Amino acid sequence: MKDAKIIDGKAVAAGLRARVAAKVASFKADNGKAPGLAVVLVGEDPASQVYVRNKNKQTAAAGMRSFEHTVPAATSQAELLSLVGRLNDDPDVHGILVQLPLPPQIDPNQVIDAIDPAKDVDGLHVVNAGRLATGRRELAMAPCTPLGCLMLLRECLGELSGRHAVMLGRSNLVGKPMVQLLLWENCTVTVAHSRSGDLPALCRQGDVLVAAVGKPELVRGDWIKPGAAVIDVGINRLPDPTPEKPERTRLVGDVAYAEALAVAGAITPVPGGVGPMTIACLLANTLNAACRQSGLPDAIEI
Repeated sequence: MKDAKIIDGKAVAAGLRARVAAKVASFKADNGKAPGLAVVLVGEDPASQVYVRNKNKQTAAAGMRSFEHTVPAATSQAELLSLVGRLNDDPDVHGILVQLPLPPQIDPNQVIDAIDPAKDVDGLHVVNAGRLATGRRELAMAPCTPLGCLMLLRECLGELSGRHAVMLGRSNLVGKPMVQLLLWENCTVTVAHSRSGDLPALCRQGDVLVAAVGKPELVRGDWIKPGAAVIDVGINRLPDPTPEKPERTRLVGDVAYAEALAVAGAITPVPGGVGPMTIACLLANTLNAACRQSGLPDAIEI
């Protein structure tokens, strides 16, 4: 069997960003202002700072307005909730994203619950989770990473109806919403997780396998059904020292890539697979949120 097709997340994300930018220009021409995304960063976590910087850069590149709010790590929960309330009331802000993780003195669930569901472009509010679970496509705001996974699967496989999909992982951020999106596509879905028996056998059932467990290279080649489409959501950093750079690291996914390449029909690399889609889908969600708040249909069909 020849090596799997590599699903190019960078190329698909670039295409989505181009579509968003074109629709943003039309929205701005018709409504007099561009969609606005507010990103809130609490503290100075280096990884979060890089991520927020990339979000702001791509928001501006798409023609949207970017409102960055960086507050000290010692910010209280009451202060953060007050900021979220002000953003909820700001008509120039169509989407709100509070960067996770948050410092220990702040309950992330209370912060997420405080965001107006109409502006919840991360798709984490319980109202949006409920809409997703009940198939309310016209109202639901899907979390960006699983939405990006779905778009990659559509790009790779086209029609998903009738396929057996295995979701490895059950987090609120990826696993659970991914299950709902796959059900939207009329897949038969199996959910596997850390307490499941015989994980390799469960994974081998999938025409589609989505791995999101945060364990480096957990999924081996013999866990994969020959010809299956594999979406690797994991981003894990492992030591990769050299004499010149003993501190060097490398990124790996939740799937043993080299082994999977010889078995799967298609696979996302890490990096360069799911990652680029997350921010592109954030832009799409923000544009759609602006359209809904203006009484317009979604600009980007999900």
